[in-house]
Amino acid sequence: MVVPDAELVWRFSRSSGPGGQHVNTSDTQVELRYDLAASAALPEVWKQRALERLASRLVDGRVLVVKASEHRSQWRNREVAAARLASLLGEATAPPPKTRRATKPSKGMVERRLFNKRHRSELKQGRRLQRGD
Repeated sequence: MVVPDAELVWRFSRSSGPGGQHVNTSDTQVELRYDLAASAALPEVWKQRALERLASRLVDGRVLVVKASEHRSQWRNREVAAARLASLLGEATAPPPKTRRATKPSKGMVERRLFNKRHRSELKQGRRLQRGD
């Protein structure tokens, strides 16, 4: 899935925290906005799935916002924000996992388990008799 650049809105601002004179003059914090509801890049099924799964993260119920300010360079923060957006969309549009069907252990497996329990019990009882308890 490729999101066209025309559907992405980039905003830059000054990062908070330490960094001296550099941080006071350069707009290194990146905010990437993607209007999920209005996107033409996603198939309708994926769009609905993403809107449901990302509902708590959406602004006004439609815009996904990702921020990055870890690095001192705007270029690296742009890469981080784009990667975060891609992973969020990838997880949100993934098909739901297969439903688990309950299975029964095989007859042989049940017999082996019970045999091992009996064997262990006999072993411990034998130790108890040796000690004189």
